[in-house]
Amino acid sequence: MRMYFRRATTAVGARRALGVYDVAYLAGGPRRVVECAVIALAESGLIRLRASRVRAAEGELPAHPVERALVTACLRNRSTAAVCAELRESDEVEEIAGRLAEWGLVTRARHQLTRTGKQRLRMAEEDESLPAYVCGGPGVLPTGTVRRGVTEAQLIPPGLGRTLLRMGKALDNGLDSSDHYDSGSGSDCGGGGGGGGD
Repeated sequence: MRMYFRRATTAVGARRALGVYDVAYLAGGPRRVVECAVIALAESGLIRLRASRVRAAEGELPAHPVERALVTACLRNRSTAAVCAELRESDEVEEIAGRLAEWGLVTRARHQLTRTGKQRLRMAEEDESLPAYVCGGPGVLPTGTVRRGVTEAQLIPPGLGRTLLRMGKALDNGLDSSDHYDSGSGSDCGGGGGGGGD
């Protein structure tokens, strides 16, 4: 019975139409999903990357849940690294992983690619309608603000966990509060916050 169910799931996964973020997950897991969302929204002008900070631009929320979560996470100026770490752990990204596991494209426990998942990724790599960064990551982008913002946000090693994420949020909150900022000191807090891994 289990073998039949596995074959049926694999057959479903082989036929399903995959969205951009499904393919991104197959290509690089939660990290690639986040990279693609940041790149897509930066290129469309829905978010603004400045040095190590990100902020949503004025306008309507995007339709895709991952993109909507990204815009919502940076309605105020925040560390790009903290936003990316938060999004990697979000329900929206977990939903993609669950869906791909249900379709037999990744394993349920560790979300590793199955044989069918690898086949679907190879097919996607040949699909010229997908932006190159979906399968290739930010390294395929031309040098500039978007590439630098995405790659620098992802430099934090995986496994640092939620503690650094909380610290990043606390720093963000401190930077946004005028009560905690001494404008007469002449010092400025730049740089990124913390983040977790995939």
